[in-house]
Amino acid sequence: MAIASMTGFAREAGVTGSNQWAWEIKTVNGRGLEVRVRTPSGLDAIGEEARGQILKAFSRGQGQLNLTLSKTSTAPKLRVNQEVLQSLLSAIGGLTLPDNVKPASLDGLLSVRGVVELDEDGGDPAQDEALATALKEGIAKLIEALKSARMKEGQALSAVLNQQLDTVAVLVSEAEACPARQPEAIRARLEAQIAELLDGKASLDPARLHQEAVLIAARADIREEIDRLRAHVDAARALLKEGGPVGRRLDFLAQEFGREANTLCAKANDVALSRIGLELKAVIEQFREQVQNVE
Repeated sequence: MAIASMTGFAREAGVTGSNQWAWEIKTVNGRGLEVRVRTPSGLDAIGEEARGQILKAFSRGQGQLNLTLSKTSTAPKLRVNQEVLQSLLSAIGGLTLPDNVKPASLDGLLSVRGVVELDEDGGDPAQDEALATALKEGIAKLIEALKSARMKEGQALSAVLNQQLDTVAVLVSEAEACPARQPEAIRARLEAQIAELLDGKASLDPARLHQEAVLIAARADIREEIDRLRAHVDAARALLKEGGPVGRRLDFLAQEFGREANTLCAKANDVALSRIGLELKAVIEQFREQVQNVE
């Protein structure tokens, strides 16, 4: 199973009867799962049902779900009001017309107000069962589209995170192999510093100098930090391979990465090791920022 990003967008639209509708949802990263819904008046129940389905489908992220509804631009239907027409014909049939007055024609009757009506579909969308069914089917498709978008984003995110973990592993190996960690190197630096301080007027006992170098090396030992960093790299790779909603656990690991890198920098007793530690902190910070987008 692959990881998914919390960032995504999906749209599902259709036409039902005289109603044109469109669901839209966008999600961004968040600590928990929150979905805000905006629907036209009278369709609140459908919006809440859609919100419930989204909450079941995802585990993290902040989302905004919108439903827009409009009437399609179809020509209105004409309807002849038979009751009014029959009543008009009966009234005319009971009249005695003068010789100079012609009988009413059909077009004349149809022009009478109330005989021909515009049959416009202006019903309440909330009472339209066909529309309700279409909207429910649309939200199901919308959720699947959003899942697909977040998974696609997650694939790209996984590649970035794995690359950053590779960089961390390389830097950890460089720190482990750094010559400045060896007691002999520490002794040489200490000897040079003492010689500069005493200006060659005195010398330190070689045995004592070696002993002091060993003590400094012990206090500056980063073996534990290196082991923990490697363990964290393995754990992070395992989570990325496991997939699913692992964002919280990756975030915890990112914090642990940072602690170990800070300790390594604090123990660094050489410019070269300090440089490695700073590069390590920079990569770990980039890793932490990317992890914030993982579901």
